[in-house]
Amino acid sequence: MTTQSKAKWLRFLVLILGGGTIYKLANLKDAFYVPIQQYMGLSHTELGTLLSANAIIATALFVVGGYLADRFDTRKLIPLGLIGTGSLGLYLATFPGFDKLLIVFCLLAVCADCIYWPALLKAVRNLGEDNEQGRMFGFLEGGRGIVDTLVAFSALGVFVAMGSGEAGLKSAIVFYSLVDIIAGIVTWFLLRDNKAAPVVKKEASLSGMSGLLEAIRIPGIWLVSFNVFMVYIVYCGLTYFIPYLKDIYELPVALVGAYGIINQYFLKILGGPAGGFMADKYFKSPSRYMKWAFLALLPIMALIMLVPKGGHFIYIGMAATLSFALIVFTMRGVFWAPMSEVGIPQRITGSAFGIACLIGYAPGMFAYVIYGSILDHFPGQQGYNYVFSLMSLLALIGFMVCGLLHRAVRKNIATVQHTALAQA
Repeated sequence: MTTQSKAKWLRFLVLILGGGTIYKLANLKDAFYVPIQQYMGLSHTELGTLLSANAIIATALFVVGGYLADRFDTRKLIPLGLIGTGSLGLYLATFPGFDKLLIVFCLLAVCADCIYWPALLKAVRNLGEDNEQGRMFGFLEGGRGIVDTLVAFSALGVFVAMGSGEAGLKSAIVFYSLVDIIAGIVTWFLLRDNKAAPVVKKEASLSGMSGLLEAIRIPGIWLVSFNVFMVYIVYCGLTYFIPYLKDIYELPVALVGAYGIINQYFLKILGGPAGGFMADKYFKSPSRYMKWAFLALLPIMALIMLVPKGGHFIYIGMAATLSFALIVFTMRGVFWAPMSEVGIPQRITGSAFGIACLIGYAPGMFAYVIYGSILDHFPGQQGYNYVFSLMSLLALIGFMVCGLLHRAVRKNIATVQHTALAQA
């Protein structure tokens, strides 16, 4: 391996470090849902409101972030996003009131989703040659999952070492913050843009508005978008398996944190590759795989709701909820793949993804508030039964939406084959 190649992969590892840590503060609920409620005095609804506010700002500023990434040097934007996030985390560790927390979570979205994320994607693209793009982005997602898990378990270790109480939670937040700041500083010194952005041929380019208008007129885009919407709104419900195990199965707080890390991070490492393998090898179609995966969620959720409650059945409860979550993560791993199946033209890919992201990720703006409000209004098992029943209903709707998507895919394939035969 040449010196230049070693330098490239070193920079790539630095990018993975930042990408695997920058969202930890905005997603503290993944490992510390119960301690946050206990020591920051937040209800389910208030915590859901913070998550929704973060998602709203992130969605609103996504286009702005893309502009900034094209306008300014990624070597400046990436450290700025990381250090800004870490600084907000240090303030978060003082446990400010709800009104100030709302501002902090909005600013976390500015730093992570507007300043950092588009710049990260551009930096990864610039690190690799054209024939390396698939590997680079594949390694990025897999690497982020590994860093997610390692950093989160390290923070949980800090929490336990400091007594698993208020001091432990503050220390864990400070740990996340310092990792972000250190990653930002290291990135500043190691990251360099090693090639210029590709030049787009004039005859192959479309204006943003004309590409958007063309994309809007393609029915397949809407089916893909609503399919992503249904996967994501069910995914948001996975968060509530964490307090469920604590409240109903009496799982210790530290073990609840470990479960949350596995539920939200480790399954990402397994789910993405597993979903892709099954979609390609066994179902021969991502849309067909997701259709039946939605249906498979229903009996597993029924099992979750029917398993006897209490500490004696904790391992059955954990296995059932993790099985449900794993299927959801396999779907997340392939829910963008139908873009090619429905025949989206390559020249409007950006516009298509813009529409799909806006619709598909929309549940992040309201799902947590809905789920949290249900749990606050109906404490105990009754509230969880309502939440899990709602998730089952949404999975059933997802099955129907994905059925329509798969029908559109088959129609597009038939059209392409007919056209090919006519031209032969």
